[in-house]
Amino acid sequence: MRVTYNPELNIGYIQLRDALKEGEHVDTIQISDEMNIDMTPDGRIFGIELLNANEQLKSPEAMLVIENQQSHQIRELPL
Repeated sequence: MRVTYNPELNIGYIQLRDALKEGEHVDTIQISDEMNIDMTPDGRIFGIELLNANEQLKSPEAMLVIENQQSHQIRELPL
């Protein structure tokens, strides 16, 4: 998984799959004015695009929380 942010475009992206192979593409589904979902041709989610990302994540206390629900290990990273 890879999380990126482009401050020039104010877009955050959560990529859930490895990079696409040459010739592969994703279909983008608009969920709302602030979120798109990219789907692979076989129906899997490739990534989640957050438009106007700084508004969605603007809390100074905003954290990325990674939790392994089996082991109950938690890591928190500031955004």
